[in-house]
Amino acid sequence: MGYRVAVAGATGNVGREMLNILAERQFPVDEIAALASRKSLGTECSFGDKTVKTKDLDTFDFTGWDIALFAVGSEATKQYAPKAAKAGCIVIDNSSLYRYDPEVPLVVPEVNPDAVEGYAKKNIIANPNCSTAQMVVALKPLHDRARIKRVVVSTYQSVSGAGKEGMDELWDQTKAIYNPTTEVQPKKFQKQIAFNVIPHIDSFMEDGSTREEWKMVAETKKIVDPKIKVHATCVRVPVFVGHSEAVNIEFEDFLDEDEARDILRESPGVMVVDKREDGGYVTPIECVGDYATFISRIRQDPTIENGLSMWVVSDNLRKGAALNAVQIAETLGKRVLKKG
Repeated sequence: MGYRVAVAGATGNVGREMLNILAERQFPVDEIAALASRKSLGTECSFGDKTVKTKDLDTFDFTGWDIALFAVGSEATKQYAPKAAKAGCIVIDNSSLYRYDPEVPLVVPEVNPDAVEGYAKKNIIANPNCSTAQMVVALKPLHDRARIKRVVVSTYQSVSGAGKEGMDELWDQTKAIYNPTTEVQPKKFQKQIAFNVIPHIDSFMEDGSTREEWKMVAETKKIVDPKIKVHATCVRVPVFVGHSEAVNIEFEDFLDEDEARDILRESPGVMVVDKREDGGYVTPIECVGDYATFISRIRQDPTIENGLSMWVVSDNLRKGAALNAVQIAETLGKRVLKKG
């Protein structure tokens, strides 16, 4: 016996990935519903070797459905997630709406799987921000060994993190640069993204940080340990898919780089590719379509006591969004629902 699963936002980048990953990982689905806005009604979506047509999210009755994966943004989630939860369907939400709600668990299954059991307060589980998800997968096993005091992270985030509009803008601007008769002004991003980097993701806050940077701070504390201090600088780069991060860590206890490498090699969801030679590391283009969070350039930081640095890369549409949501559903099934 399997589950009745709904995917809200099925026509978007993340929604399509959710459908793909449910099929790839052979999640026990008895019935699937692809939900979208009325303007996308009837659009065909792939689910394994099947094709499903989208239904109207606005009129969909969640009664009798087990799990709903939401990838529709905060405004739509605010309207429809409580409706699904009230009908008895457990919502796994990819937006930022519920991440900081103390009554909603924020889950990365390799890091805090036990937290899924807190879903019952609101019948909702939150999926973390894409940049946070891959970082905490790398941090948690090292934190268990040597206790992390402080993290300084600089991100290099792909345009797919801003949705289809972000990908289209990079594509259109790149073409325009090679065709002087056309010009594409920035719409989705604050400045030209083609052949450029932009140190600005989401809105600015009073202290000078951006909300994307604040998310990494708050979410790392909620998922891993509230005592960890985090300082982030988040940058949008002209890459279609795959987020990269330069992570500097200060520990309470000394941790040798070789031991750190061995720990990470044995850690769930992690793939270590760390050869000190040309090309002995992973770049974003190489991680596209993969489930793993890749870690390279692991080395001692001699400028601080008990310091390590590393390079972390992951497919943001997968581990940063759709894959993590499906993994939450899998964890929920094993620990709580126990069907399939």
